[in-house]
Amino acid sequence: MTRASSQSDPFRLRAWIKVLAVGQLSYASAVAAADLAVPHPIAEGSNYTDWSGGYIGLQGSASGAYGDYAFSRTTVGGRAVPSFMSGDGTGRRDQGTTATTIVGGAFGGYNWQTGPWVYGVEADLSASNLKRPLPSTITGFGYEDADAFNIIRAKTDVFGSLRARLGYSFERYLVYGAFGLSGTNARFIGNYPDIDTGALNVAKHEVSFIGFNIGAGVQYAITESLALGLDYRYLDFGNSRRFSLGSVPGDAGGPVGTQANFNAHQLFLRLMWFPGGLRVPPDPAEIAPHDPDDGNSDRYSLHGQTTLIAQGTPGFRSPYVGDNSLIPHQARQTTTATIFLGLKVTDTTELYYNPEFSQGFGLSGTHGVAGFVNGEAQKAGAPYPRLRSNRYYIKQTINLGGETEDVPDGPNQVATRRDVNRITLLAGKFALGDFFDGNIYAHDPRVDFFNWSLWGSSAWDFPANLPGFTQGVYAEYNQAKFAVRAAATQVPKEQNSDVLDPRVFERAGLNAEFEGRYVLPWLDQSGKLRLGVFSNVGNVANNREIVTLTQLGIFDDINTAAVVTSKPRRKTGGYVNLEQALTPDLGLFARASLNDGRTTSLSFTDIDQSFSGGLSLKGTAWDRPGDTVGLGAAMNGLSPSHRAAFAAGYYGLLVGDGQLRYGTERAVETYYAINLTKFVTLTFDYQFVNNPNYNRDRGPAHFFASRLHADF
Repeated sequence: MTRASSQSDPFRLRAWIKVLAVGQLSYASAVAAADLAVPHPIAEGSNYTDWSGGYIGLQGSASGAYGDYAFSRTTVGGRAVPSFMSGDGTGRRDQGTTATTIVGGAFGGYNWQTGPWVYGVEADLSASNLKRPLPSTITGFGYEDADAFNIIRAKTDVFGSLRARLGYSFERYLVYGAFGLSGTNARFIGNYPDIDTGALNVAKHEVSFIGFNIGAGVQYAITESLALGLDYRYLDFGNSRRFSLGSVPGDAGGPVGTQANFNAHQLFLRLMWFPGGLRVPPDPAEIAPHDPDDGNSDRYSLHGQTTLIAQGTPGFRSPYVGDNSLIPHQARQTTTATIFLGLKVTDTTELYYNPEFSQGFGLSGTHGVAGFVNGEAQKAGAPYPRLRSNRYYIKQTINLGGETEDVPDGPNQVATRRDVNRITLLAGKFALGDFFDGNIYAHDPRVDFFNWSLWGSSAWDFPANLPGFTQGVYAEYNQAKFAVRAAATQVPKEQNSDVLDPRVFERAGLNAEFEGRYVLPWLDQSGKLRLGVFSNVGNVANNREIVTLTQLGIFDDINTAAVVTSKPRRKTGGYVNLEQALTPDLGLFARASLNDGRTTSLSFTDIDQSFSGGLSLKGTAWDRPGDTVGLGAAMNGLSPSHRAAFAAGYYGLLVGDGQLRYGTERAVETYYAINLTKFVTLTFDYQFVNNPNYNRDRGPAHFFASRLHADF
């Protein structure tokens, strides 16, 4: 546990620039005063946008760029020393580096188009504040016991690229790949304090890098002259020439010579202007209505989404810091992009597959608040886009006769006609939240509430890997007035592990839910009540046992006691979930969840009791029916044995300050989601959290965020 250090005003300003970058860039499209181009009708029968012509734009990345310097052939006084490199980019204070940064600038290019195929050239120039200390592994000179994080620093101020692009246009979208040349600068500063005398030797060297870039992106025409886009690129600058970087003082030191190589990942949000205008096709729904019996065209389903969230927190009371503490004065960004593929093998058998890219980290590396404040912040965060196969499963419907219903085409749903009375069987990889604990007002952090305790029953320690998925089987029996569903799934092999345990007969998760559907006669509005129970066996520790063993001195550290004594143990609990329409535009939601609290948490988060609720309102009253306003509140608590463990210095899945003066964690969240187009939504969000980490010594904390979500 270390003391929190104060932050300078310039650092605070940079943090808020990071938070506002995404929101301001997105908002520019929403408040565009007029379309400067004359609309051009698309050729009859075409179902793609014509992107021909020149364009200019702005691009920004709020903590969505990552660079990694590595050093080789390093010598001190003519002697070879071990190489050293920067950290892994998570920005956690114990790694001594922050490898993500804000990058932003301007770009321009020209497109040619043949049918739906688009090709062109583009150039861009961006400023950055990528500035990091680099932890050194140089040994034998007295630094191994000192604060070596300030020995060598590196700073990059500018990136430039020239690229060729090749893409495919459909509807209002352009999906493309790109490659070309990139350049950047780097300044290296060496500080070599003399351990004995305290004297400081400082040296500087500037290096220019030229390398290649390769990447991909997607852009969407929001008007006939404006487009929004996401652009990812990998830049590889190779090795620099060998250069001198001062001298290590002392008899054992000498001149430092080294060679650096540099690569970077960048993910930009872009706003583009086409002065000549775009030719945009009509909405497909306006061309022909959907028919679920329309032959082979409904044998498959293709949809996608991308969500970008920038979030920050200003200063708050932080008298001390533990490994899982929330840190003041910071901003972070997360991005996901998903493809939803579906295939109808027969009229009742379907296959689904969801590849997903994810990038970024929650605040403090997704630590510091039990009901975490960004639902898109995975515990499997990465400084660069990481591809995972998050879902793959087979779905079998057994129709039982009687009344039928049409199901429209959508994400993970091929258009079909099915019986209302039916049995659904499913096997493969999925998230339990896909089928359990649903709520139309608070269940999806990509479109509604951000807070983990508002979009889910957070005392439900559901089995999952770090991104939130598991493998198993699922069954549901559905009637018009109710449904009963259950699942048996794998659990993580270890606490908070990305590896699922194959020993399903010894360790598994069992979850069941009853869903009742009704109409309140005095409101003439429908509602749903869900009752869920779970019983999971995973490799965890007993809270009371590890506290006792530490107090008796058998273990010096309670975290060691938790690791050594972990074994398969059962955790049980349940939840109640209410979803009630009050008017056609106003809805109420409420949840209560509880677990036995005897063991450390396995998969989700460190919560033993949770209560949450709120309201969701459509903007019909102010002529914005596509907009949504949400207001919610949550209260989370720990069992007595669990809070005793945290007070003794235990670090859980998300929380832990190293000590604890217990108080319930309480959160309030409000958001406004602006429907820019049928496919694009911009959200502004505010959260207030009192007693983050259940610690009355900490906070309260305020969180500000913007979210851009697009889907098709």
